Amino acid sequence: MATSDIIVGLDIGTTKIAAIVGRRDEHGKLEILGYGKTDSIGVKRGVVSNIEHTVNSIKQAISAAEQMSGVEIHTVHVGIAGQHIKSLQHHGSHIRNSNDDEINQADIDTLTEKMYKLAMSPGEEIIDVIPQEYTIDGEQGVKQPIGMSGVNVEANFHIITGQTTAAKNIFKCVKKAGLEVESLMLEPIASADAVLSEEEKEAGVALVDIGGGTTDIAIFQDGIIRHTAVIPFGGDIITEDVKEGCTIIKKYAEDLKIKFGSALSSENREDEIVAIPGLRGRPPKEISLKNLAAIIEARMEEIIEHVMFEIRNSGYEKKLIAGIVLTGGGAQLKDILLLTQFTTAMDVRIGYPNEHLAKDCPEEIVQPMYATGVGLVSRGIQRHEKEIKKNHDLQGDKKDKSRKKERLSFLDKIKGIFEEDDIQ
Repeated sequence: MATSDIIVGLDIGTTKIAAIVGRRDEHGKLEILGYGKTDSIGVKRGVVSNIEHTVNSIKQAISAAEQMSGVEIHTVHVGIAGQHIKSLQHHGSHIRNSNDDEINQADIDTLTEKMYKLAMSPGEEIIDVIPQEYTIDGEQGVKQPIGMSGVNVEANFHIITGQTTAAKNIFKCVKKAGLEVESLMLEPIASADAVLSEEEKEAGVALVDIGGGTTDIAIFQDGIIRHTAVIPFGGDIITEDVKEGCTIIKKYAEDLKIKFGSALSSENREDEIVAIPGLRGRPPKEISLKNLAAIIEARMEEIIEHVMFEIRNSGYEKKLIAGIVLTGGGAQLKDILLLTQFTTAMDVRIGYPNEHLAKDCPEEIVQPMYATGVGLVSRGIQRHEKEIKKNHDLQGDKKDKSRKKERLSFLDKIKGIFEEDDIQ
């Protein structure tokens, strides 16, 4: 298979940076060729805080992915998150010149491009515009308008915005690591693609991706994305709480959380004790696992309450038949499923990124912490295939080709800011 058919997803997270190399196999499933993971040092709450450290981490992850896959990596599909990400709903319309011709992709593109021209606050840009449902000459609830007849094409759009500077810093880090950014995608949408089934999206579901620095939410109903949000809390703040509550250093706090932590203190006995090494010349320190769980439970309850606020705010609280799907590294915390069920009174499951994976994928990849990375590869493949089809459809149509150049995407604008000299 040609290298152009191989897609690389780059998840630049607060806790880890992961590069995943994949392609679509002959059965239409996602085949993982290799992956690389390294600790993320220069990212805080989903936003780059140290360019040099982030660049080094990206290089290490890419190098490991290249060695495992045997593929030389030049371009990547990158996820974007952070508390600066916002979403809004907007309604748009487009009057066609003729009712005789069928509605085509050019009409849909024209309508979508109008949304990119909406006025934003200073320093903010529209990252993505996602059509939800269309109305054709007053007929509502149309999901696929291409091929229909009509003059007035309207649509509801889910619009995602972010800070230009945050995206610029991500782009700069990837560029300095010797790579090209093929696309920027919102991380919860990528994660949703990896762990949710079409039935769940149809029934109504809230995806909750608990990362190191942020907790990302994507709500689907009737097969359409309805709401996205980013909560500025994740696994790292739990580690900080353990560090303060147990008066230990951060390294031991993280180890304690992963190996012995629980989201329900009632599941631990009073006499369960773990000893950790003392600082130089000091005796070992004993930690009660019940107290450890109480610290974790208090913070997790706060995060879940924030999630419930966003679910209520979306207006779809009573319409989520499939409940909540937890994914991300934080979803691997012991008893988090029970705590979420108790707190929300909703159906809850842990989301593993195996929805589209081929059977012989590396076992480690099928873990919630890799949901975003796998989703970036999956979405990247879909985007690549869509571009090929679009270019094929536009071949020979000069009018469409010229129209296609009218709008610069958010990524194009970011690329345009950087001259080659700036990135040496």
